[in-house]
Amino acid sequence: MDTPDTDGLSGLFSAQPDPAGPVPLVTGGIALLLVLSGSPWRLARNVITIVHEAGHALVALLAGRRLQGIRLHSDTSGVTLSKGRPSGPGMVLTALAGYTAPALLGLCFAGLVSAKLTSVLLVLAALLLLGVLIMVRNAYGVFSVLVTAAMLAVVGLVAGPGLQFWLVYLITWFFLLGGVRPVFELQAKRRRGAARDSDADQLARLTGLPGGLWVFLIGVIAVICLLVGGLLLVEPALQP
Repeated sequence: MDTPDTDGLSGLFSAQPDPAGPVPLVTGGIALLLVLSGSPWRLARNVITIVHEAGHALVALLAGRRLQGIRLHSDTSGVTLSKGRPSGPGMVLTALAGYTAPALLGLCFAGLVSAKLTSVLLVLAALLLLGVLIMVRNAYGVFSVLVTAAMLAVVGLVAGPGLQFWLVYLITWFFLLGGVRPVFELQAKRRRGAARDSDADQLARLTGLPGGLWVFLIGVIAVICLLVGGLLLVEPALQP
């Protein structure tokens, strides 16, 4: 008698095969073009904003703050409201979590891709979107999250294994690269005096350290995540 295929958690955590050689390099190039583009980036940046605000929300909860809600706006800005001590380490970490979240998530995804656990990656992405959806408090925010969830569903449920590999690599590269550009955008806005209440300026008020130093630290974290995550992604393509 033939042994039936195993499903469920065993299938979810089983390793998938390596993708074809060009996948990591080609998807990295596509993601780079997207991040460096004009209008396509402004549209795709909504996904970065979702992760940014999710980072604030998650760390706020871990720091013992009471989460009040998330608002996402059509100009790709967002705000996460929480209640608790107005200062202290918890508030500092909450403020720091936003701009670092996309790059750190990209690094986490790169680790899962390197371990050939793309199914786990998709489950984590779905859980993140569900958590944000529960806390969103405005119509555009709900719409933005639902559109992102629909695209994720296409990747996880409709795309075949081959196309799924391409899309998973593209998503991971997008978070790694998309975690860097907003740091430059933030500093450009600060230089023009158009971001007086940015995360970096809030961190400056909380700690007494210059806002520019916080921008630099956030940028260093994003670049390290990009370098480490990028190496994890391209390793299969570099092997003989």
